[in-house]
Parts: sequence; C-alpha cells; structure tokens
Amino acid sequence: MRKLARHVFIENEYVGVHVGLISVDDSLLLVDAPLLVDEAREWLDVISGKGRPRYLTFLDSHPDRVLGAINYDIPIIAQYGTMDEMRGWSDTFKGGAHPIGADADQLKRIVGVQKVVPDLAFGNEINLFLNKVELTFLHRPGPRDGSMWLLIPSAKTVFIGDFVTVSQPPYFGAADIDRWLKGLDELRQSPFGDYKIISSRDGLVKRDDINNMARFIRKIPLRLKDLTGGDDDEEIARKQASALLKSYALPAVYEDIAHTRLTSSIIDLHTRLTATD
Repeated sequence: MRKLARHVFIENEYVGVHVGLISVDDSLLLVDAPLLVDEAREWLDVISGKGRPRYLTFLDSHPDRVLGAINYDIPIIAQYGTMDEMRGWSDTFKGGAHPIGADADQLKRIVGVQKVVPDLAFGNEINLFLNKVELTFLHRPGPRDGSMWLLIPSAKTVFIGDFVTVSQPPYFGAADIDRWLKGLDELRQSPFGDYKIISSRDGLVKRDDINNMARFIRKIPLRLKDLTGGDDDEEIARKQASALLKSYALPAVYEDIAHTRLTSSIIDLHTRLTATD
C-alpha cells in the first residue's frame, strides 16, 4: 500500500483496479473494491490496522471495481446514475454474456457472484466529513453516465475513475464523448494543476497522460462512421479497434482483451447513438 498524501493511500496489487483508502484517525473510506471476493477480503485485512471502514464509494459501475464488494457490510456511496444502472443488473453476474473486455469477463470465479447496489446516492455534488476531513463527491459523466470524482481538498488529491487510462485503453461503449473531453479539460485547469490525480486503472497520472487521453477520445467518433447497423458491423469494428489500439504500447498478453474492449466499445457506442437519433 502506497501513501500519496496525508490521509490518502492506494493499492495496486489486485486484479483490474487501483483501490483507494482515505484514513482519518480511526475512520476509513474505501474507494472501489478489488474484483475477486478473496482479494476484497484481503484488502479489508490489510487496512484493518488503520481503523474501522465506515463507507465504500464506487467511482462508476465498471464490473471490475464493484463486483468484489458483495461481502462489505458498510454503506456504499455512488452517483445516482451508478445506483440506477446497478439496480437494473441481473441478480448474479453472467460473465461473458456480453463481454466488454473487462477483467471480470475472463475470470470464471466471478460468474454467479451476486450484485451489490449502492445504499446512498447523490445528484451533482455532496460533501462528507470523515471526522474533520472534508470529502467532495462530484458527478462527472464521461466514461459512464454515473461517473464521479472524489476530491480530498486538504490533501490536494482527486480520484477520477476511468477518465484517464495509461497502460490500457478504456471501455467507452457507455460514454458521453463531449462530457469526457470537458472533464479532461477541467483536470488541466485550476485547482487540479496542483492536485495528485488518481486513475482507477493506473494510479497516479500526469498532465501528459491527460493530454494523451484527450487525443485518444477525439479519435473515437471517426471510428464509428463506417458502421451502418448491418451484418458486417462487427468486422468493421474489429478493424477500427485495431487502429485505435495503436495508441497504446501493450504487452502481447493484454492485446486480445484490449482488442475485445475496443471492439465492443465501438459497437455499443454506435448502437446507443443511433438509437437516440
């Protein structure tokens, strides 16, 4: 576990996520959950010496960061869009029924895990005091409708979920591209220039990573233009995914899952956009 600032820690030893911890005196707020249930229990053991978990927050509804929370007996906080989406899930995770290139799609131990639903939800913004430390929860749609940021102003730290990914491309099938770009622009401005910015996929990110992410996101609409809703859409999406994948230098072991993630993203986003036209 790595300390990033006063009260703020992250851990990157678990599948699919950099989990976070806010520790104030003997009270803890957890940021996302390890994917595997046994790793989620291990995380609780790791942090047990720092105090009592009071809350868990989901930065969005990505399965890699929420499924492992089934045994967490603490209130879960999320943006309302995340709560609403998770309410609509089937009672148990179906695995590869609709693969999105998530780590959860690849793991047989995840199939059949019961869903959890956040207990507390907010609209645009709420402030919570963990003892005397103020935490700000901001609705920032982009990667998903219910995406949020968690700010710890006193520590000049912000958790941003999938707004920036460095080592792998994000799933963008549920994205609002314009709002995503708007959020990235916000991260380049005051007060965030002085903040430590933490990605759910990659941990601490830099300004260059934000710029690279914006360049990648701007490419996405161009990759949707050749899709027509016909039988050849999947093949077209595969070719476009290969083009997008060139933006990332991936080890060979991750290429297949990343290609699946981008292919499903292109198809899902195109389907959503044409359904609303």
